[in-house]
Amino acid sequence: MTSQAARPNRCLAPELRKPNERRGRSEHPAQNRPLHWLTYNEVPMKAYVYVSLKKSVLDPQGKTIQGALKKMGYKGLEEVRQGKYFELSLDGGLSREDAQAEVERIAREVLTNPVIEEFRCSLAD
Repeated sequence: MTSQAARPNRCLAPELRKPNERRGRSEHPAQNRPLHWLTYNEVPMKAYVYVSLKKSVLDPQGKTIQGALKKMGYKGLEEVRQGKYFELSLDGGLSREDAQAEVERIAREVLTNPVIEEFRCSLAD
């Protein structure tokens, strides 16, 4: 077993590491590039997921916001419903159809509570 001092500290920012310490390199070429270089079949891709309460579920936060906007003098509002927004950066390796299916699976299984929430998602180049 190695001591704490013997192992390189890979959590430190580059300027705090000793000069001879390097971060580990991944075997996957896309993982060795900065985040803004990650591509989806050589075209940068983002997935956008919008989560909101189902229409049948009361939205007390939306009602509070609506009341505040009305008191502030904003006109023309019929209803306000609040929700969540997620932006996912995708790396390469999936077709557009597979990426869409994977993002929908993530939204369904992780990002939403399917009992009270619904979602919609889109992919953008």
